[in-house]
Amino acid sequence: MPKPKVQSWAEFKNDLLAAAKGAPAPANAGGLIVESAEALMRLLTPENRELLRVIRDERPESVAALARLTHRAEPNLARTLGKLEAAGLVEFRQDGKRRAPIALARRFSVHIDPFGPNDRIEVA
Repeated sequence: MPKPKVQSWAEFKNDLLAAAKGAPAPANAGGLIVESAEALMRLLTPENRELLRVIRDERPESVAALARLTHRAEPNLARTLGKLEAAGLVEFRQDGKRRAPIALARRFSVHIDPFGPNDRIEVA
């Protein structure tokens, strides 16, 4: 997994625009990217952490199969998976018409700078 980082959405947008203009990708592109430690904690609710565990352990073959395993409505689950994918915690493997979720999440530590915006995340 690439090195995770805390990055504002403005910085992330600038990286995307630079890439679109042909600039090389930043050294730590990809992987877990969050705007703040608070945003990460809002994303990693107990329900979403359980969802990541089910994806890792059960390896569902589709979003529909994951919905059955978790007893969650498929449209709501798809929205949640989209957020987890945007943060770099989940990716999808396309198999015909099916999209199988794959958990990319690994154990990590969040280091919070209480005096400024210098929070960081480290993979354990």
